[in-house]
Amino acid sequence: MQKNYMDRFLFASILFALLFQACSTDQINQEEEILDTNESASLYFPPLNSDSWETLSPSELNWNEGAIPELYTLLDDKGTKAFIILKDGKIALEWYATDFDKNTSWYWASAGKTLTSFVTGIAVEEGYLELNDPTSTYLGAGWTSLPTEKENLITVWNQLTMTTGLDDTQGDCKTPNCLTYIADAGTRWSYHNAPYTLIQEVITNATGEDFEIYFADRLKEKIGMNGTWLSSNGDNNVYWSTARSMARFGLLNLNNGFWEDTAILGDSAFLENMKNTSQNLNKSYGYLWWLNGKESAMVPQSQVVFNVPLMANAPNDLYAGLGKDDQKLYVIPSENMVVVRMGMDTGEAALGPSSFDNALWEAINRVIEP
Repeated sequence: MQKNYMDRFLFASILFALLFQACSTDQINQEEEILDTNESASLYFPPLNSDSWETLSPSELNWNEGAIPELYTLLDDKGTKAFIILKDGKIALEWYATDFDKNTSWYWASAGKTLTSFVTGIAVEEGYLELNDPTSTYLGAGWTSLPTEKENLITVWNQLTMTTGLDDTQGDCKTPNCLTYIADAGTRWSYHNAPYTLIQEVITNATGEDFEIYFADRLKEKIGMNGTWLSSNGDNNVYWSTARSMARFGLLNLNNGFWEDTAILGDSAFLENMKNTSQNLNKSYGYLWWLNGKESAMVPQSQVVFNVPLMANAPNDLYAGLGKDDQKLYVIPSENMVVVRMGMDTGEAALGPSSFDNALWEAINRVIEP
């Protein structure tokens, strides 16, 4: 009798413990869900059809206001035209050169590749294309000068990840005679504008809408951006807009593809792959986004692998659109922050990452980490 009682007591104790653990787990999960919701709700979004944008003062954020003049001096000395820091979606710092203001447009250069990546995700989500499809599915056979079996190895995914294997020394030229073979697709990373630019033609042919119309309808107008795509050479298509429009796009990405509660790109798998290492050749590259905090990095016009993160002075979780003459769009989830820099060449004429990234983040850190 005593043994049966002890067995029942032991069983009841174990059951109670399991139920308590389950209830605790449910409570933790609910608290995590509430936390996730609150994090999204904590972001401010400027209205779509208004010039207004709420601000936060550095003093409210307990930032080191004494370091701000030094940051602005660096920006001015390096030919910066516009600089914005968003914190929780609100403008914490906004600086312009004397010949520039919030209504002046500037070129994104290759930072605009991030726009094309995002719109590609929308086209995938809407069922117009598949990343693993050969590019020839959308551009037709003979879009390169490669033999058919080699051309068919190149997919839309290869275009997004800079792994087409095409000769990057041919620059922006995207006619078949310029698209020549160096390596099989997926075996070589090289920063190459031509196959990137052709993604826009892929989207045009897949959706049946001109890329710029599709872009405006699915992205630009839905988040209140301004701007336009322009080409100076007939090949590469470059986006021009105000710095605030670039900041809007950064805010959209900070909120994982949602503008407030509206999904602009709801494909969480695509978004996750877009801003994480996309291939094993350049670990600091996603889908046309640059990634910090990785064990190694490559840079444009080089096959050297540097065993260092992209930006030693920047937060590890930063991902970025980076363009010629140091156009910068930084998204930093851990800080709930977006940073925009537009301007002239800082002195390196780099096509993507440069030492200015570290110099700029050294100055930013002195402000935000008093």
